[in-house]
Amino acid sequence: MAAVLVLTNELAGRTEADAVQRVVDVLSTAGRVERVTCSSAEDLDRALDARAGRTLVVVGGDGSLHTTVRRLWQRGEAADCVCGLIPLGTGNDFARGVGIPLDPQEAAHALMTGVTTPLDLVVDDADGVVVNAVHVGAGAEAALAARPLKPWLKIAAFPIGAFVAGLRAKGWRLRVHVDGHRVASGRRPVLMVGVSNAPSIAGGTATLGPAASPVDGRLDVTVSFATGPLARVGYALALRRGAHPARTDVHQLTGREIAVTGDAFWVNADGELTGPVTARTWRVAPAAWRLVLPADSPTTA
Repeated sequence: MAAVLVLTNELAGRTEADAVQRVVDVLSTAGRVERVTCSSAEDLDRALDARAGRTLVVVGGDGSLHTTVRRLWQRGEAADCVCGLIPLGTGNDFARGVGIPLDPQEAAHALMTGVTTPLDLVVDDADGVVVNAVHVGAGAEAALAARPLKPWLKIAAFPIGAFVAGLRAKGWRLRVHVDGHRVASGRRPVLMVGVSNAPSIAGGTATLGPAASPVDGRLDVTVSFATGPLARVGYALALRRGAHPARTDVHQLTGREIAVTGDAFWVNADGELTGPVTARTWRVAPAAWRLVLPADSPTTA
């Protein structure tokens, strides 16, 4: 790894700044490192314009990785740019799912000896992408409830948001099709629809796609009809353990294209919230981008 361009967001405090500096110090032992702090889309574009073939190392969480990969995809550069990830976010779910160490310095050391791996990307019909997972319904409502708590409670905000959403979520009339086959007709309320490219969500407190892998060319789809009060509690507990596919009110399947239409819903894509919308389609783009993964990552095995 002869030359590296490190991307960071504006930092909230001294602790994060010190962690980034330690990462830069580690990477500098292997070659030249330039650090760029991005606070806007224009900053990111300028950094990508100046990349000049260097490995692009994102220091941040799922949201930072999502933003960077989305812009690479929109610029037509995702397949040609080698990326690295140093997890320094709140949830770091994608790092968990692909075996990147959650300690930033350990992740930096793993990056220097890692394997460049082509990974699948989820793309939607609104020029967006998903790196880890996207979900609508109760999961997105939980993220909405957790959002104002995250700066203070960090990962603890996720279960609180899920609890609040569970109290008020009554279900959505949604039509869901996977590869053209109907999974939900809209007559029976749906609690949640999830699309997983990697296993975990909510800072590792839930396993939405227990068997999801970003290298298999397929997406894991969860459709939950657990809208009753007790059913919602049971589903939430099962989701924490990744045991929800065994429930009779949950459909778990795989596919390459997922379409959702119906009642207005919020979309939570890698922790980034958009909406409300009444229709959205996602499809898998196999081996669409490249990430350096640890040599012992289960994804590269």
